[in-house]
Amino acid sequence: MTANPIAETVASLMPRARAELTELVAFQSVADPAVFPRSECEGAADWVAGALRAEGFQDVALLDTPDGSQSVYGLLPGPEGAPTVLLYAHYDVQPPLDEDAWLSPPFELTERNGRWYGRGAADCKGGLIMHLLALRALRANGGVPVSVKVIAEGSEEQGTGGLERYAEAHPELLTADAVVIGDTGNFRVGLPTVTATLRGMTMLRVRLDTLEGNLHSGQFGGAAPDALAALIRLLDSLRAEDGSTTVDGLAADAAWDGLQYPEDEFRQDAKVLDGVELIGSGTVADRVWARPAVTVIGIDCPAVVGSTPSVQSSARAQVSLRVPPGTDATRATELLTAHLTAHTPWGARLSVEQVGQGQPFRADITSPAYTSMAEAMRVAYPGEEMQAAGLGGSIPLCNTLATLYPQAEILLIGLSEPEAQIHAVNESVSPQELERLSVAEAHFLVNYAQSKKV
Repeated sequence: MTANPIAETVASLMPRARAELTELVAFQSVADPAVFPRSECEGAADWVAGALRAEGFQDVALLDTPDGSQSVYGLLPGPEGAPTVLLYAHYDVQPPLDEDAWLSPPFELTERNGRWYGRGAADCKGGLIMHLLALRALRANGGVPVSVKVIAEGSEEQGTGGLERYAEAHPELLTADAVVIGDTGNFRVGLPTVTATLRGMTMLRVRLDTLEGNLHSGQFGGAAPDALAALIRLLDSLRAEDGSTTVDGLAADAAWDGLQYPEDEFRQDAKVLDGVELIGSGTVADRVWARPAVTVIGIDCPAVVGSTPSVQSSARAQVSLRVPPGTDATRATELLTAHLTAHTPWGARLSVEQVGQGQPFRADITSPAYTSMAEAMRVAYPGEEMQAAGLGGSIPLCNTLATLYPQAEILLIGLSEPEAQIHAVNESVSPQELERLSVAEAHFLVNYAQSKKV
């Protein structure tokens, strides 16, 4: 087998990568000061800025964005006339949810069964380490052949649009010939995959009020309108009998014609309990990549422990709606709001607050950059061909970049394969995938630079 100096260098750097990911995961960088102190995000941002400076990046800056978060920027100039590639990741993370359900502390990187566990290990602090590994491997083997910009977002998980608004106000900052979004993942461990589509999203906070205050359920129950019961009925209107999303006026019948997601594999990946049915209709790929999906991600109601026999006067929920390419997220928000208004029972007083939104995205996988990536992935994953899949999640920045820089080629790769269990308890990253994707990204930068030479 022919030696691959880049792969050998990346392999030698993996202990350092683990040490750095340990440091980065330790920051409880949830971009919501109501959950964790803002200082945790600031610490993570400072860490990223320091790492970029140590790699020779210039103009390293902490960008104060309109939503109150900080994004970290740096520029590594390349050879004269070389193309510019923007590398993206985010350092903010989802809350750990039920910390008691974690098998190891969520903010302590822990090795178990060949994987590294910790919140953000895959989504997306591992993506930052992937970028650093690729650049270090190139520097050790002749230098980085392109100009590189790195942008590390500080509020991607909140969907509050800080970096998008900042980029729109400073369009010169992130200009690039190609963009590598390091925040998606392979369809399966060991199967190199680029993401062809992303669903967009809208997030609404819904509140129903029915009474001036809670009432004794024995004295008033049966006639007094229960706000929690009204909310349950309202939320139920968002699904058909089979669990399909049903928002009045929102199309939900699109089909996915690419790589398919076998139902048995999905059940295993999603850890669906035996005997429990999947929801919706069509193929699994239709449901998770090509159609809208509503999820109630939070609800305010009395806890079972300590509850009292009361009719509730007020109830609140947070509703997420994922929307596929071809559907405008703003229009979806309007339809969802109208649906909630039309289906509110018993004349309850409804208030709706929008707390996040992002447009869906479709990549041009026929662009020259994808040819360069396909060649790079053949090297990093011997015997495997690059696949293109959809992703049900959202990365709002993609559409902003596509609008600001229509000539830029945008590629989506990353570490969030199914076993990573991102957004759930016991999130983890495969160190083998981190190593292979770092090799792939390094070779991509070499291939892309060569493709741009006259």
